Amino acid sequence: MHLLIPAYNPVSTLPEEVAAVLAEGVFSRVIIVNDGSSPEHCSIFASLEALPGTLVLHHECNRGKGGALKTGMAAALEAGESRGIVTADADGQHSVQDIVRVALALKERPAMLVLGVREFGSDVPLRSKFGNILTRNLMRFFTGQAITDTQTGLRGIPVSYVPQLLEIDADGYEFEMDMLVQCKGRYRIFEVPIRTIYIDGNASSHFNPVMDSMRIYLVLFRFVVSSVLSAIVDNVIFAVCFLIWPNIAGCQVLGRLGSLCLNYSLNRSRVFRSSNSVASSMPKYLGLVVFSGLLSYGLIRVMSAAGMNVIVAKLLAETLLFFFNFVVQRSYIFKHS
Repeated sequence: MHLLIPAYNPVSTLPEEVAAVLAEGVFSRVIIVNDGSSPEHCSIFASLEALPGTLVLHHECNRGKGGALKTGMAAALEAGESRGIVTADADGQHSVQDIVRVALALKERPAMLVLGVREFGSDVPLRSKFGNILTRNLMRFFTGQAITDTQTGLRGIPVSYVPQLLEIDADGYEFEMDMLVQCKGRYRIFEVPIRTIYIDGNASSHFNPVMDSMRIYLVLFRFVVSSVLSAIVDNVIFAVCFLIWPNIAGCQVLGRLGSLCLNYSLNRSRVFRSSNSVASSMPKYLGLVVFSGLLSYGLIRVMSAAGMNVIVAKLLAETLLFFFNFVVQRSYIFKHS
């Protein structure tokens, strides 16, 4: 089993921590990826390279945490790793004991994604606590997964999952969120309680609360983006056709047909990343389109009969059906087999 540590300007105690982990005898190798750290940290990596059982890889420039993780994962696969990979941060947040506990949990459950879950008590910095609460609730809504700590860097990853992770486009902190999103239906999650360690209020963390949070949430909001793009196509076609041919049913059908192919393609490949065949998912999707279209048509008729402008009624009806369509696609049409 390999331990993988992505390191960008790591804490000075990292060599001692790695030596202590190696002394436990759980890992055959520790891979450290120097993700473009500043020159003053060269001595730290030199000390790491001097330790037996370590492999230090270097990025000439900073590629982001996801990029560093993928470099290390690729190296582990090339070295013939067959049991799994444990990832840990380089900022002193993870104790040796907890790293070992996650490794042993992965050894006992080689087909599960193991997460080291922190307790978010009063000593946790506000930005970390708030970010985790918000993200885990968004995760539960958008993916249906109840995960206690979505931002933990201490993870045990099945080796069979690594090739799929190497295909993820993201290179920043959002890579770890995508890892959780894509595991749904493929790998069950096992949570291991770990200590919550923050040094100087987590000052060593390179997580940008604004920019990195936005990138993470964009992973969850892929459905929103797909739906908005499809809705634009749908509503533009509906509005143009209605001005030429004021027939609600006919314009509704034309608008749906115009957005159908775009929405199906985006949701299957980019939003839910479903491995289900087109033959399996397309009939279900078409059934939802017909059913949702009939509901939308009924709502438009009712609201327009009450005096509302037809195009405004169309926009309101589609907004009301947004969450219904999402849940059906997530839980039924594009559910991972």
